[in-house]
Amino acid sequence: MKGISHWIDQRSIITPNRLALIDDRRNLTYLEMSKMINRFAGVLQSTYSIKKGDRVGVLSMNSIDFIIVLFSMAKLNAVAVPLNIRLTVDELEYQLKDSGLQTLIVDNDNHTKGKELLNRTLFQLLTFETINLAKTEQLTPTEIDSAAPYIICYTSGTTGRPKGAVLTQENMFWNAINNTVGLDITSKDKIITLLPLFHIGGIGLFTLPVLLSGGTVVVPERFDPEQALEYIEKHEITIVMGVPTIHDSLRKSPSFETTNLTSVRFFYNGGAPCPEELIRWYLEKGISFGQGYGLTETSPTVFLLSEEDYHRKVGSIGKPVMFTEIRVVDEEAKEVSPGEYGELLVKGPTVMKEYYNLPEETAKAIQNGWFATGDIVRQDEEGFVFIAGRKKEMIISGGENIYPLEVEKVIYELPDVDEAAVIGVPHDKWGETPIAFIVLKKETNFTDEKLKEYCTKKLARYKVPSIFKIVSALPKNATGKIDKATLKKFYLEEVMSL
Repeated sequence: MKGISHWIDQRSIITPNRLALIDDRRNLTYLEMSKMINRFAGVLQSTYSIKKGDRVGVLSMNSIDFIIVLFSMAKLNAVAVPLNIRLTVDELEYQLKDSGLQTLIVDNDNHTKGKELLNRTLFQLLTFETINLAKTEQLTPTEIDSAAPYIICYTSGTTGRPKGAVLTQENMFWNAINNTVGLDITSKDKIITLLPLFHIGGIGLFTLPVLLSGGTVVVPERFDPEQALEYIEKHEITIVMGVPTIHDSLRKSPSFETTNLTSVRFFYNGGAPCPEELIRWYLEKGISFGQGYGLTETSPTVFLLSEEDYHRKVGSIGKPVMFTEIRVVDEEAKEVSPGEYGELLVKGPTVMKEYYNLPEETAKAIQNGWFATGDIVRQDEEGFVFIAGRKKEMIISGGENIYPLEVEKVIYELPDVDEAAVIGVPHDKWGETPIAFIVLKKETNFTDEKLKEYCTKKLARYKVPSIFKIVSALPKNATGKIDKATLKKFYLEEVMSL
């Protein structure tokens, strides 16, 4: 394998004038993109001494420049470390030191934060503006090892310090193949990258797959529902990938009903389970809406739901992609029967190489090639998989297992509910008890008593939350997932202060 930058070099020969990238400021054809990658890689190599294996951080909003960095790292066989722009300097400092980062590239918006980090640890700080692409530095070809580290992508760290998942160019190649085959992505597709590129979702869903296929990637700097809808119509976008909060924001936009969406083949959800009410809303509008599943550690795609099953399997994440194997097992690692809950294990060429500098964590997570996801799922008789929730989020109350997602699905059935999150908290008698945080729609006066009454009709008594706490908003992480660790901390601190 010649490495993923080879895709762009070949495209510059096969389809040189086809549009590859569009952002808020400019467009690049495949020929222009290839030239820019080679110039960028040449300057990094000659002027800044970046070589094979070096770790190079990127702290930036979404842009064409960000994507050029990713392909330049592939060209140099260096290691890209995408960094979350929403983190504090303290949080970023940990990731810089943990990854052994030697160079940090920032955009203008994050230059101040970069300088603060430079005062705390040693690295060379570059900006996109200071890297002079007018130079004609000759790129010395680097021998590509596609099984070597290519990206260190940090997990969200909801259960402790973030871990750096080490992904290879081979991982990213096979993820691109899985998505291309699974969703019939072709050179005619145009996607809008609404997920952040510092997250594996922004890179793998579906930026790299579409570039492999010779399609066009539109890259807004940040997610804004009004701008996103404008771009979807203007650029005739065919695939809209997002997390539930993105899809919810789009449908609530005043411009949604007047936006021409005829070019869109489908909206797609990942990153967090999508409320069935939200999926059905799109489907009832005649808009195809699918849902998949993936993880940072799997590059990310594991499951996709095929278009012919969108309507009849609402809520399912689908079936495993072409080049991925799965098992659903109990606590003794024995496979469970259809309909039973178990932990999801994944095997295939998209599974990460390791957790960076964490051999014990790696050995615990990957055994005989099988990655233990920590997610509890069930598989129906047809092989379709449904997520029940995180193993670590499972609530054990009076010896009974409660899966928060099951309770959340019932709460979401109520039309007055906008968002919901269920967590487990300590209880003197039962060990743990579920409580629910609810965001209601603005035009409703629905009460917690009505919520409890409805759940009591639909759920076993031990699954009904003991408290329904109505709040104005739920905390979310950078990818739009509801941050349950923060919710639990907030609740416990509130109780302890009484």
